[in-house]
Amino acid sequence: MKLTVKPLKQKDAGRRLAAIDRVAADELDLAGGDYIRIQGDSTAIARVWPGYPEDDDTGVVRIDGQLRQEAGVGIDDRVEVEAADVEPAERITIALPQQFGIRGNVGSIIRDKLSGQPVTQGQTIRFPLGLGLMGGGSQAVPLKIASTQPSGTVVITDSTEVDISEKPAEEITETAAAGGAESPDVTYEDIGGLDDELEQVREMIELPMRHPELFKRLGIEPPKGVLLHGPPGTGKTLIAKAVANEIDAHFTTLSGPEIMSKYYGESEEQLREVFEEASENAPAIIFMDELDSIAPKREEAGGDVERRVVAQLLSLMDGLEERGEVVVIGATNRVDAIDPALRRGGRFDREIEIGVPDRDGRKEILQVHTRNMPLVEDIDLDEYAESTHGFVGADLESLAKEAGMNALRRIRPQLDLDAEEIDAEVLDSIEVRESDVKEAMKGIEPSALREVFVEIPDVTWGDVGGLEDTKERLRETIQWPLEYPEVFEAMDMQSAKGVMMYGPPGTGKTMLAKAIANESDSNFISIKGPELLNKFVGESEKGVREVFSKARENAPTIVFFDEIDSIATERGRNTGDSGVSERVVSQLLTELDGLETLEDVVVIATTNRPDLIDPALLRPGRLDRHVHVPVPDEDARRAIFEVHTEHKPLADDVDLDSLARRTDGYVGADIEAVCREASMNASREFIESVTREEVTESVGNVRVTMDHFEDALEEVSPSVTAEVRERYQDIEKRFQQADTGEREGDELGRTFQ
Repeated sequence: MKLTVKPLKQKDAGRRLAAIDRVAADELDLAGGDYIRIQGDSTAIARVWPGYPEDDDTGVVRIDGQLRQEAGVGIDDRVEVEAADVEPAERITIALPQQFGIRGNVGSIIRDKLSGQPVTQGQTIRFPLGLGLMGGGSQAVPLKIASTQPSGTVVITDSTEVDISEKPAEEITETAAAGGAESPDVTYEDIGGLDDELEQVREMIELPMRHPELFKRLGIEPPKGVLLHGPPGTGKTLIAKAVANEIDAHFTTLSGPEIMSKYYGESEEQLREVFEEASENAPAIIFMDELDSIAPKREEAGGDVERRVVAQLLSLMDGLEERGEVVVIGATNRVDAIDPALRRGGRFDREIEIGVPDRDGRKEILQVHTRNMPLVEDIDLDEYAESTHGFVGADLESLAKEAGMNALRRIRPQLDLDAEEIDAEVLDSIEVRESDVKEAMKGIEPSALREVFVEIPDVTWGDVGGLEDTKERLRETIQWPLEYPEVFEAMDMQSAKGVMMYGPPGTGKTMLAKAIANESDSNFISIKGPELLNKFVGESEKGVREVFSKARENAPTIVFFDEIDSIATERGRNTGDSGVSERVVSQLLTELDGLETLEDVVVIATTNRPDLIDPALLRPGRLDRHVHVPVPDEDARRAIFEVHTEHKPLADDVDLDSLARRTDGYVGADIEAVCREASMNASREFIESVTREEVTESVGNVRVTMDHFEDALEEVSPSVTAEVRERYQDIEKRFQQADTGEREGDELGRTFQ
C-alpha cells in the first residue's frame, strides 16, 4: 500500500516506530508491535505503532528522522508499506564508541533497553544510557551494529546474546545495508512547540527544491530568503539545522563576525565566495546566524566596512546575476537593527517570528529533552509545562540538564571517579526523581522575561479577607477573558485593557493584584512606578516600551504598575522635571491604546491618589475599569481577622466577632498589625516567665488570649479617618458619574482641594 510520510510526534521519536493511519493498518491487517518494510529510495524496517486519531483515513505513515533517512525519503513523499517477517536475533555484536568509559555487563543492559527493536548490520543506534552524559548528541550514545546472526534485519529479543566488539565503532566500516546512513543530528522531531513555524519554513525551502515544476506551472519565482526572528533560545538555529538535515541540500553556515577582515575589500570577497560555492553546489542553503552583526542599518553603522558588506549582501541576494537554487536563511533576535533594504520581497521574502512557546509547546519541548532520560513514573510533564511561564526552549533544555545533574549528584558517592571506567550496573541504576526536577526549577530563570521577571505570586483569593465585590469585578475583567475567550468572541466583546484599583493605603490593593496573577495563571510583570524614570532623555519612555514589548511576547501577561501616580501624573502640572513625566504618560497612552493592539495583556495599576492621575489614562479603552478597594466593613474585618489568625494558637476566650465590631476604620494592614502585636505580647509574656532550658518543652502551651488583643488594640490605631473615607467615597461617585458620561475628565482634581 502507498502511504504519505509525515513526521512522528516528539515523544515517540528515536524508538524505530511507524504510526500508521488506523484504517490503512486494518486493510494491511497490521496490529501494534508488528513489523513493516518501508520502501522509498532504499528500505527501512520499523515497528507498527497505533496511529493518532487525527490521522484516521488520511493514508499517512508517521516515521522519525532516522527512519526517513534510512528509507531515503522526505516528508510528504509517498512510500510503499508492507508487512515484514523479521527473524529473532540469536546473537548480535555491538561496537561502542572509543571514548566509552563503562565496564561490567553492558550487553545485558543494551539488550533490555533495545528489546523488540529491529536492527541491521552497519546501522548506528542512538542509545540512552544513564543520563546520556557520556557523549553523543541528543543526550544519547551512538552504538554501531557490527554484525547480526542471522544476517539481514533481525529483532532483538530477551534471548538474544549481545557481544561487545573489541574494535571501537569508529573503525567499523559502514556496509551498504539499509541502515548504513549516518543518523542525522537534528531532525524535525527534535523541535518542539514550533509546528506552524516549521511548516512555513518547509514550504518556503523544501517545496521549491524538491518540486520546482510547481512554481514553473504557476509562473512565479520561488521565495529566495527567510528571516527567522524572536527572543534568544527559541530555536531559530535549530530549525535551520533540521531543515538542512532533512533536505538533501548543500548547507553553508555563515557566522557574521568570521567574514569581517581588516583588509580593504576582503570581507566582501569572502561573502561572494560563500554565494559562489553555494550556486556551484545548488540546490543549496546559506544560513546566516546573528544577521544583525553583518547587516546593520547603514545610516547607523559606525564603520565603512559594515556599509560595504551590507551593499555586497544586497547585490548578491538580488543583483543582476541569477542566484539559482540558493535559499538564504537569516536568524536574528534584533530584527529592527537589520538594514531595511534587506527586508523586502526578492531578498528576505518572508519573516517568521519564532516566539516564546505556550503550554502545549513547552510540553513538547520537555518531551524532546527528557526522551532519553530515565524519569521515574510519577513525573508529570504537564505540571511542569503549566508552571514554566516565559521559559524558551533553551531554558527547558537547561531544566532537563540540571535535573539530570541533580540525579548524578545523588549517586556520586557510589562512583569511583578515579577509575577509568564506571560500573554499568551503577549507571543503569540512575533515575531522575520529582525532587531533582523541583530542585532544578529553583535555579533557572526564564530568559524571555529575565529583565522584568517576577515569580508568579503564591497569594490566593483565600489569603485576601473580605472584598468579595472587588474580587468579583477583578475576576470578570481579567480571569474571564483568558478562561472563556469563546464567550467573548460569540458576544463580539473586547476584553478590558486595564484596571485601576484605588483606595486608602493598606486596604489590600497590591495583594489583590498578586492573587489575580496567581489565579489567572499568567506571566506577571511588576513595575514599581519610579524605577522606570531615568536621567537620560528618552530612556524612561524606552523602559515603558520594553515592558509592553516583553508583555506581548510572553502573553498572557499581567503588567502590574504599583503606585502609578508617581509616573502618570496629570500633564501640565510638573514644570520642574524637564517634561519627562509628560513623555512617560504619552508613551503609556500609546502603548495602552495605540496602533499596536494588546492581545492577552492586561494592565493593573494601583494608587491611593487617583486625583493626581492624568484623565486621559482613565478613559474607556485604557484603564477603563475603576475598582474602589474600600475600607473593610464589619463582615470583611471578621474575614481578615480569620485569615491572619488561622495558624495562631488562640485561647478559647478570643472573640473575633467582638474584635471586628471594635475595629471600625481599621484597614487590612492595621488588622494584620493588631494580630502581630497580640502574638508578640503573648510571646513576650511567655519568654519572660521561663528559663531558656524550659522553652522547648513548654512552647506548645502558649496561647494568644483576648487580653493580648486588648493591649494590641491600644497600641495600633486605625489609619483611616472618617474624613479620608468620605473623600474616597466621593471619588467613587465621581468615577461612576464619569463612567456613565455625566462629567468631563478633568473635574476629578477638585476632590482633594
